[in-house]
Amino acid sequence: MVDWPHAPVHRLDEAGAFIVTAGTYRKEHFLRERERLSFLHDDLLTIAHEYGWRLQAWAVFSNHHHFVALSPDDPSSLRKFLGKLHTLTAARVNRRDETPGRKVWYQFWDSHITYQKSYLARLRYVHNNSVHHGIVPVATQYPWCSASWFERTADRAFVNTVSGFPIDRLKVFDEF
Repeated sequence: MVDWPHAPVHRLDEAGAFIVTAGTYRKEHFLRERERLSFLHDDLLTIAHEYGWRLQAWAVFSNHHHFVALSPDDPSSLRKFLGKLHTLTAARVNRRDETPGRKVWYQFWDSHITYQKSYLARLRYVHNNSVHHGIVPVATQYPWCSASWFERTADRAFVNTVSGFPIDRLKVFDEF
């Protein structure tokens, strides 16, 4: 199969763990305010659950979001899940800005995670993405990510494993 060079390829034919990144149109910061970050965050968690995607790590920002999730039996539902999330949040943003029909979301990128080390590295990366972007010095201070939830709910040994996992050679699309 030859990949189309102008858009991300979505290989959603086998269930498992995935990392997903979605970005806004032209990387514009449509979701800059706390209220907007909150509804994107809350809608992400609600709609993921609705479609059977079990979030393991997430982070939402003013112009993109990331998550690591375990898929349901049919991972192709990711398209419908993100379609609903992006349709609802775009409509809400456009209502508030009085710009009906404006394009808010652009594309999403996904990768099926097939190795445990890759999974652990991506968990750490997403939990700490607010630090990567220079928003907070400690990820648990950022309310629109999973870092504090992870530290509260995961087994301490697992938290220590993920927190110490190297990510210096990790390649995740994150040009925002």
